[in-house]
Amino acid sequence: MTARRTKFYLDKQNGKFLGVCAGIADYTGIDVVWVRVAMFLSFFIIGWTVLGYFAIGVIADSKPAGLYSDRDDEKFWQGVRANPARSTRDVRAKFRDIDRRLADIEVYYTSRNTRLADEIESLR
Repeated sequence: MTARRTKFYLDKQNGKFLGVCAGIADYTGIDVVWVRVAMFLSFFIIGWTVLGYFAIGVIADSKPAGLYSDRDDEKFWQGVRANPARSTRDVRAKFRDIDRRLADIEVYYTSRNTRLADEIESLR
């Protein structure tokens, strides 16, 4: 079975206790220190957060090895999870830009270069 990059995983490799905070940080793209601070404060403000923390730690799957190929891939998938519509718009914009650039190259190589043609004719 292939690991889904849009699913929440526990990050036990970078985690301190169960990997919940590191998993949340990986899922959202927020620095793990800020997630840990928020979790620590919520333990005191909201009592049932402890139960939720342990429930997530037991229920969620561990992050598979090699989920991301590199740091750019990780950032891309964090952006997809945070705002799929923006990610789709960005990818479409990149493809439009590539298509425009390829069209410019095609026009350059297929159009008649009159200056070059005149120079070749003058050499005959």
